[in-house]
Amino acid sequence: MTTNASSAIAAVLRPLDPAYAPTPLLDLPRLAAHLGVAQVIAKNEGPRSLGSFKSLGGTYAGLRALARAAEMELPELLAERPEGQLPLVCASDGNHGLAVAAAARFAGAPARVFLHGGVPPVRAQRIAAHGAQIIWVTGTYDDAVDAAATEARKGGGILIADTTDDPNDPVVHDVMAGYSVMAAEIREQADAAGFARPTHVFVPAGVGGVAAAMAEGLADWLAAPGLVVAVEPEGTACLVAALAAGRPVRVPGDLHTAAEMLSCGKASAPALAVLRRHEARVVTVSEPELTAAPDILSAHGGPLTTPSGAASLAGAIAARQTTMQDLGLDADSRLLILVTEGALASVKRVL
Repeated sequence: MTTNASSAIAAVLRPLDPAYAPTPLLDLPRLAAHLGVAQVIAKNEGPRSLGSFKSLGGTYAGLRALARAAEMELPELLAERPEGQLPLVCASDGNHGLAVAAAARFAGAPARVFLHGGVPPVRAQRIAAHGAQIIWVTGTYDDAVDAAATEARKGGGILIADTTDDPNDPVVHDVMAGYSVMAAEIREQADAAGFARPTHVFVPAGVGGVAAAMAEGLADWLAAPGLVVAVEPEGTACLVAALAAGRPVRVPGDLHTAAEMLSCGKASAPALAVLRRHEARVVTVSEPELTAAPDILSAHGGPLTTPSGAASLAGAIAARQTTMQDLGLDADSRLLILVTEGALASVKRVL
């Protein structure tokens, strides 16, 4: 994704809400000292519209899909909000569904969001506040993904998935394109601040979409060794499984984790292709490491967030302690971490 393309996506989103403006890139010297590295900078997505980076991908992809279905340009769709639009349909752990619900509301369309039982009520309530219908699914996130896809195949709406087995799925590519806005902002902000370029990027894994967007958007800009490191909970290590198998495979278990937004059992094929091309690495972290990370972040000058939002830091701590030689981490390393959402109490704002 080129800088110009990312700028064009940002130009679509920013008129919808001032909170689509670039989010802060923070220099955290106390955290760097704690980790024993030269620098830590953090991209703080808490102030982003809807409180997380997901609003970049799900909202953009949802609007694009509605415009294609209506055979209209996006500005025309948003201005006219035509009647009779099909619902947007998706599965979610919380934030993607919120972003898709917002896209539907911007365009005057309905939305149906499939949630599994592990999604906390507060996240479901935020989605419903945007006018979406909530459909609860027994099982895991992956069961909700299957249910949403079945609904769309039956004619129940337009599927806005953030994961797929189809490497060429246009909607999932639009989701990842939306995430690329972060990479463009990071490059511009770091260079404007005079920061030396990071040597390592730590990013939450999930189904792999945001890690792929960071790999695609930052790989040619990073300093050596220039590694993108995806972080996933030990119990939901779907990227580890996919990289080992060479294809997306579903990991077993209930996928329960304190990092609720990473409760994913199968990687996305388009993301996996990008991560393999850029030789991205994966670090798995324990539940105690995930639950400790938000407090460590805030105690060392970082923003308030959740275990999902601080998963990048949990991965950096684990890597610094156990896999330094594998990742080339040392006292001269400069880390970029993504803080992917704000603390839930601070992101209840409805547009």
